[in-house]
Amino acid sequence: MLSALVLTLVGTAPNAAVLLAGMVLVGLLAVVIQVLVAYAATLAAPADRGRTIGTVTSGVVSGILLARFAAGALADLGGWRVVYLTSAALTLVLAALLARALPRHAPQPMAGSSYAKLLRSTVALFVEEQVLRERAVFALLIFASFSVFWSSVVLPLAAPPLSLSHTTIGMLGIAGLAGALAARNSGQLADRGWGQRTTGLSLLLMLAGWVPIACLNTSLWLVLVGVLMIDFAVQAIHVTNQSLIVAARPEAASRLVGGYMVFYSIGTGFGAISSTIAYAAAGWIGVCALGAAISAVALLFWVIMVSRTPVTQSVCSVPSP
Repeated sequence: MLSALVLTLVGTAPNAAVLLAGMVLVGLLAVVIQVLVAYAATLAAPADRGRTIGTVTSGVVSGILLARFAAGALADLGGWRVVYLTSAALTLVLAALLARALPRHAPQPMAGSSYAKLLRSTVALFVEEQVLRERAVFALLIFASFSVFWSSVVLPLAAPPLSLSHTTIGMLGIAGLAGALAARNSGQLADRGWGQRTTGLSLLLMLAGWVPIACLNTSLWLVLVGVLMIDFAVQAIHVTNQSLIVAARPEAASRLVGGYMVFYSIGTGFGAISSTIAYAAAGWIGVCALGAAISAVALLFWVIMVSRTPVTQSVCSVPSP
């Protein structure tokens, strides 16, 4: 409800100060995404947790990608304000649907724990759980690389000689959607003990995806191939990450996902800021070099992590029937 309200504020902002304040509030209230992922993980049976997280997370990533197409089309039709006002209306409808659909349970807080203590315990989880620290680093790096592409691709596509419309540029999101949906079942691989292998292969695919993306001025078809590769990889790793951390401490699912998503957000913001700086300094090749470098760092981190893990712990244990 509050998200719908502040989206309306952004869509009707009379000046830049109100616009910026509204955007800050939009970001703060976007925590509903983390709440829904953690809630779904809590409701799922242990054997189905990876699949459930994969389904919900595929909805999150699919929404991000489809929104790029929808926002481009709406901006071409009625300007940027229509984008936010439409989002406000859809968010209001979603609030009503969730109010009817979500199961109702009496709150069961941790014994003797205030909200402040729960927040502090999230920090403690990073100290106690190695898998959370490792997967948080992956989240930061993969979403930084993901954001490097999606935050700056509009710049060369909208400029001469291509001069594509917002709607046409947004159609890249549909291509990315195909890749993201293809990776939705990666949570089941994590459930079966293939989390590390899925991560390594996906990181390699993500790094390779920057090669066709660098050919933007030669062929847009190659860019589409690269988009499929990167979005498939990001979705596979993102689902695997959350499946593994929740499996480590199911009773702390909400705090684990919340702590993990902090790094997701940091990576997304860093990628957006650094990509525009890279584009201003070195053009599209500079952007691709940045994205590939971040992907390479993530792959190197995986290699180091696996090399330091005992053979008996190199994959997640297969859950009991």
